[in-house]
Amino acid sequence: MLLLLGGCSFLNDAQDTLSYINEATDYLSAATDFANEAPALAQQAVSDIQAAEDLQALLQDMQQTVESFSDLQAPDIATELHQQIVEQNSAILTEIETYLTNFKDGLLDPAILENTELFQSVQDITSIIDQIQQLSGE
Repeated sequence: MLLLLGGCSFLNDAQDTLSYINEATDYLSAATDFANEAPALAQQAVSDIQAAEDLQALLQDMQQTVESFSDLQAPDIATELHQQIVEQNSAILTEIETYLTNFKDGLLDPAILENTELFQSVQDITSIIDQIQQLSGE
């Protein structure tokens, strides 16, 4: 009986780990898309109202994505890596908020473009998620 229960626990742990790895992979994809799209859009948002609106929407979407991933319960095997991502996500959320508060008359303040920490922080999570993907042997 104990072996059966232990086996079920192992299967649940494996399923939780696989589910988490899939979530991390989806998050990496969203973060990569954001890091590729946002810098050029930010440049345009300085002088183009439509680009500024698009950037605000993109920032808000990324903010929700970051918060959702941070709220995930990581399996035991990925707890330390998840904590590293949560810490990085905290920096990303701070930078997103900085961008969102630097719109004036519908346009992005050009001075904010000197701040590249947001895009660097997003790129930094790539290596952590790569480590998570290695947990599944991929």
